[in-house]
Amino acid sequence: MIVSPCISICKTDPKTGYCYGCGRTNAEKQKWKSEETLEEWKLENIITIKKRLTGWQLKSFEESYTYKIENGISLFKKNFKNE
Repeated sequence: MIVSPCISICKTDPKTGYCYGCGRTNAEKQKWKSEETLEEWKLENIITIKKRLTGWQLKSFEESYTYKIENGISLFKKNFKNE
């Protein structure tokens, strides 16, 4: 099972239509939730969104997504729980 790239920072850039946290469009977010979506599409989508992100945004996404895969919770949610 491929873990959703959502890192719990869900705000969409009004100019690009991409989420500031994960780089997905709203349509891509919906497709991730569908039981009919193939794992191959999800892998391709992760590659696509990593190409959309640059600089600190890409670094932050990769760090948070890796943490989520390894620990089952995003860094944002982990840090929020510790406050």
